[in-house]
Amino acid sequence: MAGPGKKRGRNEPLPPVIVKKVVLAEGGGHHGGAWKVAYADFVTAMMAFFLLLWLLGATEENQRKGLADYFTPTLVKLREQSAGSDGMLGGDSIVSADNYPHRMGQTGTQSLTIPRDTSGGQKEGATREKTIEAMRKRLEEKLAASEKMRRLLRQVRLVNTTEGIRIDLVDDADFSMFQLGTTVLTAEATQLLDAIGHTVAPVNGGLTIRGHTDAVPWKNGGTGNNWALSAGRAEATRQALMREGVAQARFRRIEGVADRELLVKDDPSDPRNRRISILMSN
Repeated sequence: MAGPGKKRGRNEPLPPVIVKKVVLAEGGGHHGGAWKVAYADFVTAMMAFFLLLWLLGATEENQRKGLADYFTPTLVKLREQSAGSDGMLGGDSIVSADNYPHRMGQTGTQSLTIPRDTSGGQKEGATREKTIEAMRKRLEEKLAASEKMRRLLRQVRLVNTTEGIRIDLVDDADFSMFQLGTTVLTAEATQLLDAIGHTVAPVNGGLTIRGHTDAVPWKNGGTGNNWALSAGRAEATRQALMREGVAQARFRRIEGVADRELLVKDDPSDPRNRRISILMSN
């Protein structure tokens, strides 16, 4: 081969041509990581599958139903108008039978699936329903003295709630618990609270009293307001119940919510929005 700067002779052979072939493999060939991700997903899926098979084979029917309920929790529809809109001593309970569709055509209730180590549920709800029936019977017996007192039953609503038993004393066009714009009980309300005290006294549980008003504004720009009025009426109710033998230690608190929790939302001035709620805690 001729050196640099020298001309190649006529009979001198050509220099060899060297070709280097480079193969590029996507993902680094068998050394890449994409297959590891896919394999990990496959192993995870298989582990979940075998875990499911183990659970099906190692559990009983009621345990499998509990697992199914855990992954498909029941939806509960709260009824805001449950405070006795269905007549005398009306109301509704969270354990009442519902009309919602269920698997296998079974009937159900509005109760939630809860762990075994907690309290509550249908058994406790059924016990409270029996308590409500006993209270209703005592109340009817107490108000059975005259036709006038029996009519007061229309103003009472017994409601089974998640917090306990609630007694709603509701005004209407023909009945008022308090004299207009005051915290002074009417004569009929005093008789009604006498019966309520007789009904509540034998039942255990703390008491919370909540006063409600309608949304009618005060006349002539008075200095009073519905907040103070509702709280004052709750306190007047507490004192009346204490005079009827309800122990002072049972009262947890009194509350005045003015017209912020209307019973008849379509008509804020409806007299049924004026009411006293007595909650007996669980």
